Amino acid sequence: MERELALSDFVLTAGTVITMDGERPRADAVAVSGSRIVAVGSLAECVSAVGPNAEVIDTGARALLPGFVEPHGHPFLGGVLTQPPIAQITPWVAPTWDDVVAVFTAAIAASDPSTPLVFNGFDALLQGHAAPTAADLDEIFGDRVAVVLDNSAHGIYFDTALIEQYGWTDPPPDPEGGHYGRNPDGSLNGQGFEVPLLTAVMTPLIAGMPSPLTSGAGFFAAMSRAGYTTTSDMAYDPQTEHDYETLAATTSCPLRVNLWEMSTTDTYAEPVTFTAGEEMLRKAGVKLWTDGAVWVGSAATSFPYLDTEATRRAGIDPATAGGTGSLNYTRSQVDAILDRAAPAGWQMSFHANGDLAVELALDAYEAALARHGLTGADHRWRIEHLGGATRAQMDRAARSGVHVSMSPFQYYFWGELLDGAIFDHEHGSRWQPTADALASGACVSLHNDGPVSPPSPLVNIQTVTSRRTRAGTVHGADQAIPLDAAIRAQTIDAARTLRRDHLIGSIEVGKLADFVELSDDPYTVDPATLGEAVRVNGTWVGGSRIDLDAFLAAVSNSDTTPSTGPRLGPCC
Repeated sequence: MERELALSDFVLTAGTVITMDGERPRADAVAVSGSRIVAVGSLAECVSAVGPNAEVIDTGARALLPGFVEPHGHPFLGGVLTQPPIAQITPWVAPTWDDVVAVFTAAIAASDPSTPLVFNGFDALLQGHAAPTAADLDEIFGDRVAVVLDNSAHGIYFDTALIEQYGWTDPPPDPEGGHYGRNPDGSLNGQGFEVPLLTAVMTPLIAGMPSPLTSGAGFFAAMSRAGYTTTSDMAYDPQTEHDYETLAATTSCPLRVNLWEMSTTDTYAEPVTFTAGEEMLRKAGVKLWTDGAVWVGSAATSFPYLDTEATRRAGIDPATAGGTGSLNYTRSQVDAILDRAAPAGWQMSFHANGDLAVELALDAYEAALARHGLTGADHRWRIEHLGGATRAQMDRAARSGVHVSMSPFQYYFWGELLDGAIFDHEHGSRWQPTADALASGACVSLHNDGPVSPPSPLVNIQTVTSRRTRAGTVHGADQAIPLDAAIRAQTIDAARTLRRDHLIGSIEVGKLADFVELSDDPYTVDPATLGEAVRVNGTWVGGSRIDLDAFLAAVSNSDTTPSTGPRLGPCC
């Protein structure tokens, strides 16, 4: 079905229009013709631009902003992992291990014994329980196939029934870039880590599930309710092409999507053309993971993990965690990927949590930029997360034209643990050093990495301006940034990182008419309470106010021919 656009001329008003355009930061109204902005200014100026017969629509919002931009997300996989039949055990759904077990018990009782059970969102640190092994899961699930995904999306846990079903009683070797947990005799202990292991366990299970299209639509809707109008898929799998095309063409589709294909595919350097058109759906680049996740001990840090009750519970051994052993690739492997992707013009994106991973990314980038004649070019290659990055590394990124996309949710949810329970105060308190990133002059954006954290750009902005964690404490207060910079990092600077700033990210003449309606002007609210005090009242995409009920109904009535499903990669 074709996506509906409001093709008439009209004027929108609000209590204030916050444009994120330095030339005209505030306005009273916006004039729209078709899908584009044709005037920004006073009501009289906007009416004059579209004619006296144009409809004037009072949004009722106290503030109208450019739609929020998610520079690093996983919208389709987010739907697969957060919607039925996969059950949720994330810490914000099941805060304790007892709550997790209650979800397990309910799922066993409510399902056919022959149906595999899959749960998403386990977190040893926040839920206070060690990552389960096959033996642990066997006690709960017996001979049923059961799989538990770590919320970091860098770990996966499975029972003996799955090991037997997959023929893994004869233990397979560790694949490149990942590893199995093993018993002393070499047999599998029911744990696996990194992209290849998540793919090996989950791909057959996803293929046997109902069409994931409705699940994907559910996460699209969740992002829209949070105020996002543009997103990215930082682990795009070509197997989901049909699903993305279908969603983009659906009535009132709420998101524009930019795709970074996983470097683990065979086609990552190849171009793709989508019938939806580049404004709604485009392949932008290539993604790889230089290290793993803090929460399972696989962030490549030069500083040690602490030996504490929290890290012991999470199965993190300070003697082996972190360090160069947590790097997923050798330098030569990274160079080979860059040398294949760079000549094709792709925007590169490297996941890097620890400072050693950031260093590998920067070293590889600088060398590849020189090899391919891109030094000084507007390449906008990216590094993601940068939790343990140093100021010197931020400066290097800025000098090389590398964009940095930060993860405020890491600090928001885990800040208390990072500072003193996972790392020492010097490193843990300044986790997610946003002020250092901003001071370096690099282009800084903020992301939720959904489904690793719930879609919440306002909470991202709150976190980086206040350094207040979910528990209400403040660590590394010197890493707070001004409100204007934080909003830019979720709008125009995020659009720059996506190489879409000529189309979105600010309310300017000629750009697409994508807006978010807010219940309050964020500049009049205490930044420390922004996420609670300000509500999203609605969004506009391409001159149409999004109707999520119509979108979800249209998806449920559309062609639900199952795709083969995504090959599961880490959501970060």
